[in-house]
Amino acid sequence: MATIDGRPAQYGISLKQLRELMEHRGREGVMKIAENGGIHELCKKLYTSPNEGLSGSKADEEHRRETFGSNVIPPKPPKTFLTLVWEALQDVTLIILEVAALVSLGLSFYKPADEDAPVLQEEEEHHGWIEGLAILISVIVVVIVTAFNDYSKERQFRGLQNRIEGEHKFSVIRGGEVCQISVGDILVGDIAQVKYGDLLPADGCLIQSNDLKVDESSLTGESDHVKKGPDVDPMVLSGTHVMEGSGKMVVTAVGVNSQAGIIFTLLGAAVDEQEAEIKKMKKEAKRANKQKNLTGENDGRSQIKGSQAPSQRETVTSEITKSESEGNHLPQSSSSGAAETGHKKEKSVLQAKLTKLAIQIGYAGSTIAVLTVIILIIQFCIKTFVIDEKPWKNTYANNLVKHLIIGVTVLVVAVPEGLPLAVTLSLAYSVKKMMKDNNLVRHLDACETMGNATAICSDKTGTLTTNRMTVVQSYICEKLCKVLPTLSDIPQHVGNLITMGISVNSAYTSNIMAGHNPGDLPIQVGNKTECALLGFVQGLGVKYQSIRDEITEDKFTRVYTFNSVRKSMGTVIPRPNGGYRLYTKGASEIIMKKCAFIYGHEGTLEKFTRDMQERLIREVIEPMACDGLRTISVAYRDFVPGKAAINEVHIDGEPNWDDEENIMTNLTCLCVVGIEDPVRPEVPDAIRKCQRAGITVRMVTGDNINTARSIASKCGILRPNDDFLILEGKEFNRRIRDSNGDIQQHLIDKVWPKLRVLARSSPTDKYTLVKGIIDSTVSENREVVAVTGDGTNDGPALKKADVGFAMGIAGTDVAKEASDIILTDDNFSSIVKAVMWGRNVYDSIAKFLQFQLTVNVVAVIVAFIGACAVQDSPLKAVQMLWVNLIMDTLASLALATEFPTPDLLLRKPYGRTKPLISRTMMKNILGQALYQLIIIFGLLFVGDVILDIESGRGQELNAGPTQHFTIIFNTFVMMTLFNEINARKIHGQRNVIEGLLTNPIFYTIWIFTMISQVLIIQYGKMAFSTKALTLDQWLWCIFFGIGTLVWGQLITSVPTRKLPKILSWGRGHPEEYTDGMNLGEERFDSIDSDKKPRAGQILWIRGLTRLQTQIRVVNAFRQGLDARYGDHTNTSLAEVLRKQTSLSKRLSETSSIEYADNIPDELTIPEIDVERLSSHSHTETAV
Repeated sequence: MATIDGRPAQYGISLKQLRELMEHRGREGVMKIAENGGIHELCKKLYTSPNEGLSGSKADEEHRRETFGSNVIPPKPPKTFLTLVWEALQDVTLIILEVAALVSLGLSFYKPADEDAPVLQEEEEHHGWIEGLAILISVIVVVIVTAFNDYSKERQFRGLQNRIEGEHKFSVIRGGEVCQISVGDILVGDIAQVKYGDLLPADGCLIQSNDLKVDESSLTGESDHVKKGPDVDPMVLSGTHVMEGSGKMVVTAVGVNSQAGIIFTLLGAAVDEQEAEIKKMKKEAKRANKQKNLTGENDGRSQIKGSQAPSQRETVTSEITKSESEGNHLPQSSSSGAAETGHKKEKSVLQAKLTKLAIQIGYAGSTIAVLTVIILIIQFCIKTFVIDEKPWKNTYANNLVKHLIIGVTVLVVAVPEGLPLAVTLSLAYSVKKMMKDNNLVRHLDACETMGNATAICSDKTGTLTTNRMTVVQSYICEKLCKVLPTLSDIPQHVGNLITMGISVNSAYTSNIMAGHNPGDLPIQVGNKTECALLGFVQGLGVKYQSIRDEITEDKFTRVYTFNSVRKSMGTVIPRPNGGYRLYTKGASEIIMKKCAFIYGHEGTLEKFTRDMQERLIREVIEPMACDGLRTISVAYRDFVPGKAAINEVHIDGEPNWDDEENIMTNLTCLCVVGIEDPVRPEVPDAIRKCQRAGITVRMVTGDNINTARSIASKCGILRPNDDFLILEGKEFNRRIRDSNGDIQQHLIDKVWPKLRVLARSSPTDKYTLVKGIIDSTVSENREVVAVTGDGTNDGPALKKADVGFAMGIAGTDVAKEASDIILTDDNFSSIVKAVMWGRNVYDSIAKFLQFQLTVNVVAVIVAFIGACAVQDSPLKAVQMLWVNLIMDTLASLALATEFPTPDLLLRKPYGRTKPLISRTMMKNILGQALYQLIIIFGLLFVGDVILDIESGRGQELNAGPTQHFTIIFNTFVMMTLFNEINARKIHGQRNVIEGLLTNPIFYTIWIFTMISQVLIIQYGKMAFSTKALTLDQWLWCIFFGIGTLVWGQLITSVPTRKLPKILSWGRGHPEEYTDGMNLGEERFDSIDSDKKPRAGQILWIRGLTRLQTQIRVVNAFRQGLDARYGDHTNTSLAEVLRKQTSLSKRLSETSSIEYADNIPDELTIPEIDVERLSSHSHTETAV
């Protein structure tokens, strides 16, 4: 049955049979496995061993991939560069410019036969076509730059997604050794170890389980945890969460053949069908809208909801796509979205305010652009037809087209399309750099949100401490040892019980391994508390692995796994002479209450009276806790069939192991150990930085209150003379609940402001605290809360928080899924770096705003007044497109990539109501605009006299370029370039050069722009409407440019506090700025039409930003304004619902598994969202 290279020639079970096997649940699954000869026979058919796993040979692995598939979803091919170019060309303003330029180009070749045609100079006649061609070339440059940005960002984000996927490891047995492999490398036949907190990456059948419970709500919709076991329900499915216990399974389906993979494939097919049907529906839309009404459509929706199958969103979004960052975006289901993410939808404060600003500037710019065109046309008509009394000539059409081009170009310059680009670039740059600071950002907007954080609720273990635990004190047989005892110091029978109890009653995935190099500390693998206890056993001179080899996991009778409620773990094993022995370990105060006996002096058995318990707590446990030690007690209990000793219990038959309360009582205490987990050396300084930055740090831990107080003092969370609260979970709940036991916000508001440590807390307590702080209205600004978590039950708190941090090392898969940022080093100081980067994002955007709005104001006013005063814009269309490229694409790249400085942590958080444009920024904007306008208008009206050059005013529209207008253009660009240096400072700093050389991107772009400007002026000629300047003229232009730096110093001297607050913009709560836009989810509410943005608003965002492709690229991180919805604003609800119903029917018809319970909302939005929905397969995603 095997080939020469060791791989199976033929497996005993086919892929089809395995898929059919995994469709059964519960008792049916047990029977189906029995029909295949049992689980061990199934392993034989797959040529694997339950104990040894796969051989690990390359030939065998490759053969299994060919036969059963690999654990990846085949990616959809990325969009080509040409596709991105085509999408960039779809922008409304660019289309208008293209059409106008083509018309201008065509008219330039038109030679009228009439005698009154305007007489042109020979050069003008030969080069009249150049302006139209130059505009076309400028548009092409803009499009190519946009497409290249999209292409490079898409590659960058894919790299980020691959990094996130690579972080997801799973434990399998290969060649008899437990190893961690990437989920994408899991194969059919692998023996996988399943433990609490895992997100299962493949389908499998259980070989053995210990109190295993799985959350299958993603597949079945049932919220109750399902008990799993070889004899109960052996089928475990990909995409489900292990909520309790542990086990071992043989993998039977991976990738597209797994349950989650089937849904992914089904969804992809649905998207393809949707695209095809949309084209057909467009033709029928008008007729359908007349025939359909809301009543009929509601009937259609009820058909969908009537299905018994799970929701697509829950299956794919909750269980698969979140493991790959937010790369695959599917919407929240209506049922759970509000509950789980209602708060998250408002999280991007910056984006909300920028949206409002973009809309307002869009309106203002559009108004001025229209007025400019109207004034130019009216002036031309009055001069030509009224004053000169000339008849209409066909050549005048060219004049009108040029007026239109000027107006559209003003619009291009006026609208700040660089805003979303700057946000995108700044966040993308920050995310890339944050990886080096051990912050793996899953949700891009979390980076910005951290800049506004006012509170951090942190775990203790592993975050504030090193999570390298060692036993440093012990209490055994009434003897307190401050150093580790030897086995000879302990009575033999007690020593045997302790070593056996610890070795057996610890997860077998917890191990202590030798360091990589001689002299290195041993490596702790698995649960660090258990590793400390195992190290204690080794210190006694006993090899715990020998005990485990003798008592393997399949010999366990029952395992009571650790959870936040139990705060202990118990394992039941058979006794050699009959009966059972229960070993248990856990928090000292929990175990002590269940103990009735203790080994006293010389190992004699004594009754453990209440007085002895209190004395032990007072004299041993509390002093250990006050030293910052975690105290763990180890105990046991025997169940014997014959005569029972005083500390044993007689049984007839097998006890009811489900009656945990009676099983876990009358225990015999073996020992109490004190485990040290030192504070990370860098944490006290990090917490001081947080406090200096106006961020309150709170410790939320499950440890003893004395241990928590000691660690909090060492960290600096508790400072001398501070008025603070330290509470245990029980006391916390007593204070925040009314007489009926209900949580009251006003009671929480009395607790949280002073609370610094919450000890012996449950995940529910953490969630309650986080929710209470967020919902509080005690402070003027709503608190922005960051939370750390590592356990499965931390998920709700991580989701509720403004920013959730999961532990990359100790965190469970469930916690990582619920998080926004993963701390790859589990270190609190990395959170401080995230705060710094978040504040830097806000400042980078503010710098760009300060720079761009200055250019906007000047360019628009110059074009408008120039049109009114001299019947022409001093800045030509091509020149303004160049300025637009400088101030948008290049400036956003330069200013959005500033590196953060420690000074960012010396101020308080901005808060959610902080103006987007502060008074200092507005002072700089208006002051610089005033200077530039004075210089430009001075040059426009008297510059020709001062510089002794020919005036450019009053020339024919078709006249060639002049030095006069070239100087105006060059001076404007010089002032813009030097003001870019001013814009780097937004808080009134005088030294604008500081840190300039630390940002190579900035000075590289600045130098490139300067060189390009020189080439344009000297050699642009007709293409750029420029005429070469002399050295003296260049010096004047540079002089005026440098003048912006000097003028900036004068502006800085103006006291900001005396300026009226009305000069700031964006003050107030961000909810005021969303205007009905759901920025977090990138879609609009299709039901409540009153709250939907008007078509005009969406059009400004869409048509005037040239960013629809950029937004498509970064929508994987829930950023940007998906303005393409503007095309479909008028789509009727009836049509949307009809399409949803139709899609649901197709899904149910094409699938043998009914998964079409609730079709994602994105599928109801025509055309453009189908593409976004299918973006989940852009990377080769490990399921």
